Amino acid sequence: MVAMSQTGVGTKKPKDAQQLFDGSRKMLDQNWTYWQGPRLKAELPIKWQIVKDPVDKGTVMNSNDPAAAGGLYGAADIVTKEEFKDFRLHVEFLIQEAGGNSGVYLQNRYEIQILDGDYGDHGLAAIINEHIPNEKAYNGIGKWNAYDINFKAARFKDGKLVEKARTTIYFNGKKIHEDKAISQVWGGPNSGQDGGNDGGKGITDRPGGIKLQAEGHNVLYRNIWIKSIDLGEKGTDF
Repeated sequence: MVAMSQTGVGTKKPKDAQQLFDGSRKMLDQNWTYWQGPRLKAELPIKWQIVKDPVDKGTVMNSNDPAAAGGLYGAADIVTKEEFKDFRLHVEFLIQEAGGNSGVYLQNRYEIQILDGDYGDHGLAAIINEHIPNEKAYNGIGKWNAYDINFKAARFKDGKLVEKARTTIYFNGKKIHEDKAISQVWGGPNSGQDGGNDGGKGITDRPGGIKLQAEGHNVLYRNIWIKSIDLGEKGTDF
């Protein structure tokens, strides 16, 4: 098991990992773009605002893009320009108001939910519609939270799916999902890559970016980094 100092809020990027977002406008524009989904309504440059960190020093980004007002998911989501297969990901987020909603998508397919005030298979820290976290670890509104994720992409042989994607997730330093299989993309074509293939079950053998969801809520992000790994035949537990 990984030491607790290596997960949770404030965990620094290892030397061999890539910083995807450091609080700066420069890195937002350098590493991210709008996801070109069927419901896209936003236009570059990215309209997510760089704002002061309400808790600590520095700046962060706010996912409340005007194009996604009213919870129009898929209208202004941002995704990394680089695509990934197996990886270790760290994301910090802060929900500013009750009911605040966003989400972290692994490979622009599988959503790890961010939603204040809900606990269940569509609630906070759920692998959406499939796995409920095994304990509650939310720090609450107005406080920073962290997901630390080990992800293994789906495996294919001769073009056919032979192993589902899998993930292990820590939430604020507590292990909430251990090597869980993920069956499909939920939410249809507006949700993410392969969402329109066979009702989301038609996963394809291509990598995908890390996507952050704009739902018209004030959910902030900071300190996002990723390390590409090759899990081979291994599981995702860490």
